[in-house]
Amino acid sequence: MVRADSDTIKARPLSRSQLLKKRAGELIPGHTQTFSKGPSQFVQGVSPVFLQRGQGSHVWDADGNEYIDYISSLGPIILGHDYPAVSDAAIAQIHEGTLFSLPHQLEVEVAELLVEMIPCAEMVRFGKNGSDVTAGAVRVARAFTGRDIIACSGYHGWQDWYVGTTTRDRGVPKAVAELTTTFAYNDLESLRSVFARHPGQVAAVILEPFSSILPHDGFLEGVQEITRREGAVLVFDEVITGFRFALGGAQEYFGVTPDLACFGKAISNGHPLSAVVGRREVMELFSEVFFSFTFGGEAVSLAAAKATLGVMRSEPVMSHLWNQGQKLQEGYNTLAESFGLAEYTRCVGLSPRTIIGFTDGEGQ
Repeated sequence: MVRADSDTIKARPLSRSQLLKKRAGELIPGHTQTFSKGPSQFVQGVSPVFLQRGQGSHVWDADGNEYIDYISSLGPIILGHDYPAVSDAAIAQIHEGTLFSLPHQLEVEVAELLVEMIPCAEMVRFGKNGSDVTAGAVRVARAFTGRDIIACSGYHGWQDWYVGTTTRDRGVPKAVAELTTTFAYNDLESLRSVFARHPGQVAAVILEPFSSILPHDGFLEGVQEITRREGAVLVFDEVITGFRFALGGAQEYFGVTPDLACFGKAISNGHPLSAVVGRREVMELFSEVFFSFTFGGEAVSLAAAKATLGVMRSEPVMSHLWNQGQKLQEGYNTLAESFGLAEYTRCVGLSPRTIIGFTDGEGQ
């Protein structure tokens, strides 16, 4: 978050945030449900610990201080907090019902919207978190190919199949971790080496098509070519990039179409929903693969998604994200330069998806 107070406004102390932090520490491991929201990620005594409410691009902490929500709740709030069309649709659906014993027509309507918008989408299944749909994509790719090995690049959630490749791998069986291997972004040779080490065994290649570094010319096309040649399934994890660079996600922006793609975050402007989409012959296996949730067809989030996607299609949301993102990126870098900090910190990435990085002056 970025402080929204003017120089003439005295900020309130963070006393309530600190009290809530103490209470949470006795009840909630890590104080929060999401690692990157936890107090260990921020400067203590200066950053708020608990937020209370949001409106548009601003949020207020538990002590009443106002901030610009630069990270937009880790990405989902693409239209702003309490965007009228989305809130109205969600509230109306609450009155009609949130969950039913049979499917709801919104499942069909939102699936139709996604198929119209996303290049690779011919069929759709819904989840609640990004981790749901990346795990589902991996499972269906294994079922489709009859293979076990997964090659990945980037971040793909908290499920065992991926977390076994990270340093936070406690609790993941070694046998599971050994089925996933990583390759380096923008390094086609590292991907080729995965196939060379596991001939005829790689079920899927899953990667974030963009994180903070632009793909080299031909990189995404090269990944697509290698994956097709080797008979594996290509999966784009667009949980973050989806609906930011273009209506059809990074695959539309970069012009490379995967077999499957995973979407979440911005799909419903903060309501819990995700989707795995892709070509029909792979997606049809979801009728046999176990991928089932009590809340997978929860109607309020689907109503919010229908409204969110409708606004993104009818209003200049994409151009606004690019323009505002460019202002923030250029403004941050200009300030860093003016304070003599350009060698220590920069805002990098594409305008709708930027990251602020820090180094020791030697690039480390």
